[in-house]
Amino acid sequence: MGPVHHDLAGEPTFEPMIQIDMEIKAFVSAWKHCDYVSTYMARMISQNRSDSVHHANLFSSAFNELLEVAFRTRHAEGELACRVSRHGATDRIELTFPCVPEERQYYEEAVSQVAGTEARERYLNSVSGDLAPSREVVLLELAVDYNATLWIEQAEGDAIKLVVDLPLEGLQH
Repeated sequence: MGPVHHDLAGEPTFEPMIQIDMEIKAFVSAWKHCDYVSTYMARMISQNRSDSVHHANLFSSAFNELLEVAFRTRHAEGELACRVSRHGATDRIELTFPCVPEERQYYEEAVSQVAGTEARERYLNSVSGDLAPSREVVLLELAVDYNATLWIEQAEGDAIKLVVDLPLEGLQH
């Protein structure tokens, strides 16, 4: 394994692997686009993992869930950008998509809940039917089932950037 590179803030450097950009209008025109994009990206980034089929299956499943969150945007104009980078065992997904201000507030609150200590309990309550199903359940699932770390970064214009670190190498699912 080579040297670990860090940016100026001391964070590890994630090396870009692949990016797909498309108009949000084209993306939301068919539900199957979530599956197509997640499957393609998973196959592209998994070829050099110790168990490439296992990694591709996990990545595709997690990424598909994240794409479904973007699929539900109420903003009809703009671009969807999906970028995957890697550092060691962790794949970083940066998903940028248009959203209205109310959605941005929703995502900010949902991501703060995912990072909380009650994330597992909230997730179990969500899937058991005690809470109404929502996009938050997808984010909770990523954090609980895939050991993902999620946050929001600033994006230009009427867009949001969800960032998800997925430490899938060696994860048993």
